[in-house]
Formats: sequence, structure tokens, C-alpha cells
Amino acid sequence: MNYSVNKHTGVPPSGSGVGRKVNSPEKRIVSWVAACALFVFCSSVPVQAGLLKPDLDYSNYQTPLRLQMVNRIKAKIAARLGKGENRRDRYFIIPFAYQNKGNSPNFSHSFISVVRVFADQKQPKYTPGLRRGNYRNRNFEAFTISWLPHDFDENPNLCVFDGAGSRVNPNLNKCRPVVGRSFTLPETLKLAANEKVAVGMWGPYEIRKQAFDLGVKRKRLLDGGSIRYIADDRLYRKNRVAINCFHAMAGLEELYPNGGFLGTGWRMWGIDGTARVLIEYTKAVRNQGAILEPVDYKKDLYGFVYAPAVNSQGVYNPFRNASAYHD
Repeated sequence: MNYSVNKHTGVPPSGSGVGRKVNSPEKRIVSWVAACALFVFCSSVPVQAGLLKPDLDYSNYQTPLRLQMVNRIKAKIAARLGKGENRRDRYFIIPFAYQNKGNSPNFSHSFISVVRVFADQKQPKYTPGLRRGNYRNRNFEAFTISWLPHDFDENPNLCVFDGAGSRVNPNLNKCRPVVGRSFTLPETLKLAANEKVAVGMWGPYEIRKQAFDLGVKRKRLLDGGSIRYIADDRLYRKNRVAINCFHAMAGLEELYPNGGFLGTGWRMWGIDGTARVLIEYTKAVRNQGAILEPVDYKKDLYGFVYAPAVNSQGVYNPFRNASAYHD
């Protein structure tokens, strides 16, 4: 495989955190709102579906990928809120991952969406800069952290490892930081659909307000333009110069341990990468109450799989449960 050019962001070359220092309990929950960075911790965490899989669901095949996923998120959150009066604001996170058939790091990405549903019968106090909406007479606001080069939708060719031995020694890497931006959920899913990759989602999981607030802080930091993007951020993240898509969602000062083969975590990208986040998060954070419900990183995973036609044979489906899409 040629690693000198990467079409996608997801080569997390080293450990997981670039995070900022915060006081307890924020220090304990920052890694979740920043969730995707922890994926490189272990050398293996296979969460792909087993050999026996149910048939791929084609019932929504004519619905574009974006609408399938958004409809699922809305329905899941609505079910959690119930039909009675919702007297307080509620907060949710939805972790995502995508990857191609070969699970190539240059066709993998991790990202996360955060949602606030406002209390019923109250005037919502919206957060400036977040997307607003209404579903079943309930107001909500939401944002996504999906850190990519600012022009990645038009120029998906990205320097990752350029130079002999650069994957082992970052000092040999000739790639340099570029201007980054956080893509929206529709923009990110369009990138996934264009590449016909398998897209997975977990949750929605309910979280506390403190975790939502930390997510907003991270969005503000990324939008501020002081931090750039680079896929191999080993030389840059400590000084807050540039980070990759995973570390964009982690703390920026308190580093997490490097791990796995060559400091990358063996195949710790895409689906396995975001699953690693969930494992580390539930061990390190759930007992402090940032996430308000149990997490099962295997059973909670639902997928969306590209199929060229209805009832296609031999499509790439790494999920136990999945719907088909073609657009």
C-alpha cells in the first residue's frame, strides 16, 4: 500500500490525545466529547461482524445515506424522550466511523455528533453557531466534529507519509500542516457516499450537560483557526500546532499513551478505532457519570452499506445489522 498520499483522514499515527488541561470533573470527561482519539490504545480490538450475518436490509435503499442516518438518529432520540412532557434539556452523542473493504487507513474516518433537545413548553436558549431544528414539535440544536483539511471535499489527496522511514520516524516525514475545518454531518456523509464506504454509528447515548459544553468548547477552538490539520501529528499536537481528525476530538495538552505497532495501534482505525474509543470511555469515564447509560460497543453498532443494486451479491458488509444505500 502506498502511504504517501491519503484520500481520507484516518491515519492516526500515534497515541490518542492532544488534550487540553481541565479541572475535575471536566478532565475526566473531555476525552469523550473528544471521543475518537483514544482508538489507538490497543493492538487489536476486532469488532467486525462475524461470519453469520442477517440479510442486508434494502427497505430504505432509495433513501440517500444522509437521510437514512438522520432519520435513525431522530427516531432513536424521540423514543428515548418518550411521549410525555420533557421538562428539562437533554443531551446526546452519536459516534461514527467509516472504512472501505480493505479497512485501509487512507479510506477511514471517525467523527461525532452532539445534540441538545430543549425542554418542552419553554423558550429555548440557543447556542450561537449551532444548527437549529425542530422534530415532532421539539426544538433541538446540534453540531458535528469532523476534522479535515479545509478543502478536502474538492481536493481529497492528502499527504500522510512522505519520505523513507517516515511512518516509523516522524522527523523523516516531509508532509506539512494545512488549514483545517470541521465538516458538518451532511458534508461528511457526502464524502462517505462518494467513496462508497461502509458507515457505522453507535447510540445515540445520553450524556450530561458538562459533556455537551466541552464539545461546544472544542468546536469553538477548531473554528477559531489557531490549530491546523495534519494526518501524522506526532510532531505537532503537543504544541497545539496541528492535529488529525481523531485528536481534534480529544484533549489538547494532556497526552494519552502511544500504543500498538509503530505507535499507531494495529488496524486501529475506522470501525475498530471508534469502538476502541467506546471501550476506553466506558472504563475511564462512565463511572463519573458523563454518559448516562450503558454502552455495548459491539451490539450498539449499526451500519450502512453501499450496494450497486437491490439484492446485490458480494457487497462489503462488516456489520451484524445494516441497511443498504446507493446514494
